[in-house]
Amino acid sequence: MTTMQPGKILIVDDDVDVLRAARLLLKRHFEQVDFEKNPQKIPYLVTNFDYDVILLDMNFTRDLSSGKEGFEWLDRILDIKPDTAVVLFTAYGDVEMAVRAIKSGAVDFVLKPWENEKLLATIQSAYNKRASKLDKPPAVHNTGNLIVGNSPAMQAVFDTVSRVAATDANVLILGENGTGKDMLARHIHQQSHRSGKPIVSVDLGAISETLFESELFGHVKGAFTDAREDRAGRFEEAAGGTIFLDEIGNISIPFQAKLLTVLQNRSVTKVGSNKSIPIDVRLICATNRNIQQQAAQQLFRQDLLYRINTIEIQLPPLRERREDIIPLAEHFLQLYREKYKRPVNSLHESLIPQLEKYEWPGNIRELQHAMERAVILSQGKSLQAKDVFVKNNTAQDQQMDTGYNLEEMERNIITQAMKKCNGNITEAAKELGLSRAALYRRLEKYNI
Repeated sequence: MTTMQPGKILIVDDDVDVLRAARLLLKRHFEQVDFEKNPQKIPYLVTNFDYDVILLDMNFTRDLSSGKEGFEWLDRILDIKPDTAVVLFTAYGDVEMAVRAIKSGAVDFVLKPWENEKLLATIQSAYNKRASKLDKPPAVHNTGNLIVGNSPAMQAVFDTVSRVAATDANVLILGENGTGKDMLARHIHQQSHRSGKPIVSVDLGAISETLFESELFGHVKGAFTDAREDRAGRFEEAAGGTIFLDEIGNISIPFQAKLLTVLQNRSVTKVGSNKSIPIDVRLICATNRNIQQQAAQQLFRQDLLYRINTIEIQLPPLRERREDIIPLAEHFLQLYREKYKRPVNSLHESLIPQLEKYEWPGNIRELQHAMERAVILSQGKSLQAKDVFVKNNTAQDQQMDTGYNLEEMERNIITQAMKKCNGNITEAAKELGLSRAALYRRLEKYNI
């Protein structure tokens, strides 16, 4: 008798026969198996439905063998829902493409025609990986970055949020990388009357200028080469909910003007169309730049700044909320203790001053990664100072050097690029030839 799994699977392929065959196989094993032949509908499906695994073709009608489209859609999926397990499949595969697929964020890679048992085992494994990631308390799913905050600085932030969340006021979140701006945006959305509708996150620093209008506002069929169908933009995808524009300080003056027009008119016009479409969204923006200084230097439009910062919230760096370091460390200790089934359950007294003294230039993200590594490496019930890998400790640096392999080489290259660019994500991404979103995923993957 076949055991039915409680997973939700989405299959995306423009070959109807492939869709039918894969669905017939998988629906005997998983409670919900959906299929879609039009990849342009992926953003809507991923935004509005919580799929455990997406089986994604790498080649559609635009390009039959390079896999380029598959990688583009993979990036788009992981931008919207980073925890989705994506399995890529294609009839034109090789080892190099398989390695690139995994490094780009896919959990696995399957060649067509597939063997039923192999395909089923691959989807089962992908499902189990995602299930293990989400097998934690509700707060853990969002990393709990903003749940722990007893310092006066964070209490002021929470007080502002409690008064603002229920309104539709535009919010601008300021803060360094790693302070939790995206988490705060989601927290505001969850506390609002729009919480039942989607929140659509857009990393403006990762969108090229040639795709800016199409990504945000959509396009109609025939608007440009390869525009074979109408496509909704991010504003339309967020209808009734919230749109979060991250790295708002990165866009050029011409596109600032286009964005301002949309916000003023509360409507978008798709590329290639003259018809305006009304939009009903709550706007939250964020940047790690000094946007007031940019405006003073005429690098950012003052009228757009007025429009987006009805309410301005400054997220403090971790070094300015040292009262929260130990509570956060204890929170992450429990989180990763449960995730990795480790016996460690407390911070040793020798570790506490080390954590409090360190400056944490990577903020909460760096603390979280340091605690995850420490929990994995720990051998006792109390986390020792020697277990924690702190970047300014050469001895600990050597402790983490476990040999060379492809992943270790990639990690070292990314680390060098980040140091060269003084931690600037945009510059490091350009140096490495990656999108900001792809670099963020690698920083998370390698605990950098």
